[in-house]
Amino acid sequence: MGRRRKQTVKIVRRKLPELFLCPKCGKNTVSAIINKKSERATVICSNCNLNSSFRLEGQMAAVDAYCLFVDNYYGPQRAEEAPVG
Repeated sequence: MGRRRKQTVKIVRRKLPELFLCPKCGKNTVSAIINKKSERATVICSNCNLNSSFRLEGQMAAVDAYCLFVDNYYGPQRAEEAPVG
């Protein structure tokens, strides 16, 4: 009789997404392009052509650029719509 073989546990490493959710059209079509030479980040939705470009701050990744893009999209509109008091 032999003994049971030891099971190996695979560790699944999660990867950051390449496409993000568009705040305007709601589809998963937003991509962030980072150009380190010119220190600019460009975020573009391939469905509704919503885009934004801004300066890089430190070690910025595509996720960070997307977060700034969404903050800029929702920021000024939400402040005007919010009731005071």
